[in-house]
Order: sequence, then C-alpha cells, then structure tokens
Amino acid sequence: MAESTIEFDSERDFHKLYQENPKNLESVEQILEVNLVARGSSLKISGANENITKCEELFSLLNQGRQNGFKLKEADFLRFLKKIASGKSKELLELVTNPMVLRIRKKSIVPRNMSQRRFLDLILKNDLVFGIGPAGTGKTFLAMIVALDALIKGEVQRIVLARPAVEAGEALGFLPGDLEEKLLPYLRPLYDAMDEVLGPIEARKLIETGVVEIAPLAYMRGRTLSKCFALLDEAQNTTRSQMMMFLTRLGEGSKMVVTGDVTQIDLPPRQESGLVEAHKTLSNLDGIHFHKFDQMDVVRHPLVSKIISAYETLGS
Repeated sequence: MAESTIEFDSERDFHKLYQENPKNLESVEQILEVNLVARGSSLKISGANENITKCEELFSLLNQGRQNGFKLKEADFLRFLKKIASGKSKELLELVTNPMVLRIRKKSIVPRNMSQRRFLDLILKNDLVFGIGPAGTGKTFLAMIVALDALIKGEVQRIVLARPAVEAGEALGFLPGDLEEKLLPYLRPLYDAMDEVLGPIEARKLIETGVVEIAPLAYMRGRTLSKCFALLDEAQNTTRSQMMMFLTRLGEGSKMVVTGDVTQIDLPPRQESGLVEAHKTLSNLDGIHFHKFDQMDVVRHPLVSKIISAYETLGS
C-alpha cells in the first residue's frame, strides 16, 4: 500500500474543495478505494498507486476550477469524483482550465459540465438549436440565460416564451384567471431563470412592458418573429403541425431554441411527438443543430440521475 500527501494553501481552501462535508471525503474513500486522513491544510492518502493518482487528480481539478472562477456546488464534487473514477478526467480538465462564463448584470453563469458547455456554444453560434434530454440537465435554464444575454446586449429586441399546455391541445379556457395566470404553471421554469439572474422586480418589468412575451403555442400561428429570441419548452408535447408552425415563425435576426424530454410525452397514444419527428426529419439539414443530454448530465440532486437511470432500465 502506497502513501501520498497533498498540501493545500490553507485549511479553509481545502475545506471549500469538499464543501466542508465529511461525507464527501467518505465518498472519495468508497469510490476510489483509498484511505484519507485530513489534518489542517493537508490530506494524507493511502491505497493502490493508481487510486492515489486519481485522488490527487480529483483535488487538483477541483482546485483549478476554484481558482478559475468555477463556483463549486455540493453536487459538483460528486460529479467530478464519478467522472475521474470512470477515467474521464480530460473532459473535466477542459471544463475547469478554460471555463465559459456568461455574465448578466452581476450574475455569472458557468456551465456545470461539458454537455452544458457544448449546448451553450451551439446556441451562441447558431440560429436554430434543439436541446433534448431528461429533467435536471439545465437545458431550459441555459436557453433562457442566452436569451437574456442577447436581449441585454441588444442582439434581439424581445424574447418570446412558448410552451404547450400538457394536453398539447392547449385547452386553457377551463382554467381560472387571465391568459398569463393560466399559463403561469406551465412557464414557471422560465420565470425562475429570469428571477435568478435579473431578480423578480426587473424580470416582472420585462414581462409587463412586453419585452418578454408569453405566447401560447396556438397563438403563434400567422406571426413572423424578427429580431427575437424564441424559446419553445416542453416541445415533446407538441404535435407535428404545432412544431412545424412554430419553426416556420423564424424571422430575420432571430434565434430559436427548442427544448424537451422525449421520455415524458403526454400526447394521446399513437400520436407521434412533434419533437421526435423533428429530430428524424431535420437532423441532417445544415444550420439546424440537435444536442442530446443524458442522465449523466443531470445537475440537480445526485439522486435525480439515479432515478432517471432506473426508469430507463424499467422501460427497456
């Protein structure tokens, strides 16, 4: 059994790397099969040489990320640990040594994994992008962040948010309240993204002045969206005709992002999702880009990834 010791700049810096949570160090011991002894600003590692190397790599990457402005969260530690355990440290190295940062007002948004980074890069460089993947991968949040960034920079004049009602037929008439109140439950994730980076007061002003427009999918027919960032969320619940109608609204100087999870289709049986059909029909066309997330890209609570994997196994 070999031994190695890592010396950190300070005890505080060391504690920040593992989120000051002893359970994270226990996870390192279990997953990498090493023994750890933490004393002050040093960490003593014992185990097989290969496992010690992975442990050193983990803390080196975490430290590089912290120094380069990557604000580590509880779930990031476990994601980094699992990536290194599975031999994917090169992906993490690229993520932390040259992080992509979007700054909106005083808020900095940093992609939490390479899949998020590639998705952001596609949106920034292209006019029509699809993001397909399970809940918790950040696809809707990231799309909304880029939309707000484009609005603040003056690249677009407004943002249009669309999301089909769960039944896809958009039978909103039976719900109480005005149109915005009826749509609020469906658009809450988009509101949350605005609130996080702008604050609820400024976000509300954008909506009240019409700079951010809430548009029921059915009401998009006949319109042309120019100088606009249009976001269609929960697109797995669109029909073929709804999807085609939305995509053909794209006007000059505009961007579109379509997001959805094809494992959560609420359409009637035997009716194909507009998102599934769009992927089959449009994936080979120049200028249209599809990005797929999977359960390994989930950035919510670590249990979410396990839940998604369990249901995928059940489905197969």
